[in-house]
Amino acid sequence: MNSVVHVVTTLAENTANPTNPDQNKDLELGKPDDTIDYMQRAQWLRASVLGANDGLVSVASLMIGVGAASSTMKAMLVSGLAGLIAGACSMAIGEFVSVYAQY
Repeated sequence: MNSVVHVVTTLAENTANPTNPDQNKDLELGKPDDTIDYMQRAQWLRASVLGANDGLVSVASLMIGVGAASSTMKAMLVSGLAGLIAGACSMAIGEFVSVYAQY
């Protein structure tokens, strides 16, 4: 059947209050220079994924809108190219301002 077991744990005497200074070295989890900052590790990947997603959605939406209004292939290609260039410039300027503001 269902049985509940309660367990109480306490720290050992030498762990709770170490008296030997050498024992404190064993208790250290890591030095500040040994840590890895995962927030700064792959910021370029984050920016690339978000930029690609934004670019695909905005250019596809622009081309769908132009395709609905005009049936010529030339108008769709010109609008897609213009949207691609405008989106690339927008993302580049936005990323530059973001990085510049951090420093």
